[in-house]
Amino acid sequence: MSCVSEIRVMNTPQELFQAAAAEFIGLAEHFVHGHGRFTVALSGGSTPKHLYTLFASDVVPSIACDNIFFFFSDERHVPPDHPDSNYRMAQEFLFSKVPVPPENIFRIHTEEDAGTAASMYEETLQRVFTLKAGEFPRLDLILLGLGPDGHTASLFPGTAALNESSRLVVVNWLEKFKSYRVTLNYAVIDNAANVSLMVSGGEKAYVVRQILQDGVDLSAKRVQPRDGRLLWLLERAAAGELSKIN
Repeated sequence: MSCVSEIRVMNTPQELFQAAAAEFIGLAEHFVHGHGRFTVALSGGSTPKHLYTLFASDVVPSIACDNIFFFFSDERHVPPDHPDSNYRMAQEFLFSKVPVPPENIFRIHTEEDAGTAASMYEETLQRVFTLKAGEFPRLDLILLGLGPDGHTASLFPGTAALNESSRLVVVNWLEKFKSYRVTLNYAVIDNAANVSLMVSGGEKAYVVRQILQDGVDLSAKRVQPRDGRLLWLLERAAAGELSKIN
């Protein structure tokens, strides 16, 4: 089967977060009821932060948290208590406010050197999803954002990770930041049952148009789940240059 792609446009950021939360609830209930658990990979960035706040107040408490398992799509190479840590943000705005069992949270151990952190997280995925050699995990949902340069997760344009297809988790050196990132690669993202790309802000409108309308081969354009569903959740300002939608 091929990727099923959908684009939804909401008028305000709050409507965007509400739509993403409703999507989360629906998928969580579906997978917990049908498979006994719901596996989701979180992302960093300002848009997910607001979503996690909504999750903590309205969404996750209404679901059996014992059956939700949290992973991360990528992480900066900083300790877990660092202000730039994606895990720290999720801990502050989500995990500290809802009764998620600690054993259900699988962070990337970026207090280690980047290569070790990537290898450890790959081993974690292999263990949790009981993978055989050459297999990839099938996450129920991967939440992603979009950078102004068209990157998603830590798959930045022109970086080595774009060409990696065998590893589950890769180290990516970002020259402009002079730092490493640890990220899931396309093979894992494209094996997910559902991928949601959330985008807000008028500063993203040009790159959204490049990806969705002009077909420019930017990093996020390459996200195409095999036998899965790709949902673009756009705030109206981010969709402002899409002539086919406006």
